[in-house]
Amino acid sequence: MELNIGTPALLFSTVSLLMIAFTNRFLAIASLIRELHDKFKENKKDKIIIEQILNLQKRLKLIQKVQLISIMSLLLCAVSMFAIFFEQQTLAKWLFCMGLSLQILALILSVFDITMSMNALKIELSDMDE
Repeated sequence: MELNIGTPALLFSTVSLLMIAFTNRFLAIASLIRELHDKFKENKKDKIIIEQILNLQKRLKLIQKVQLISIMSLLLCAVSMFAIFFEQQTLAKWLFCMGLSLQILALILSVFDITMSMNALKIELSDMDE
C-alpha cells in the first residue's frame, strides 16, 4: 500500500477536535478547582471538597498527557507528509503508523478521563447516600 499526501492529513481534523475538546475541559476543570479551593478555605475539614480537588488535579494531568500525545501525533503525521513528498514511502508509513498509534492512545486516555469524571460526580453526590 502506498500512502498519498492526503492520508496523514486525515488525522489533522481529528487532532484539532480532540485538542479543542480537551482545552475546554482543561479550562472548565481549572475554574472548578478555583471554586472548590475557595470553598476549602472556608471549610478545611470538608472531605468531599478535598477528594474533588484531588480528582480534578489527576484529570488535569491526564488532559495534559492527552494534549501532548495528540500534538506528537500531529507532528508525526506532518513529518510523514514530508516523507511522502520526498518519495520515502517506507519512512512515511512508519511515521504515519506511529502518529496513528499515538492518536489511538490519546483516545484511550480520553476514556479514562470520562471514567474519572464519573467518579468525581459520585464523590459529589456521596453525601446524598447518608
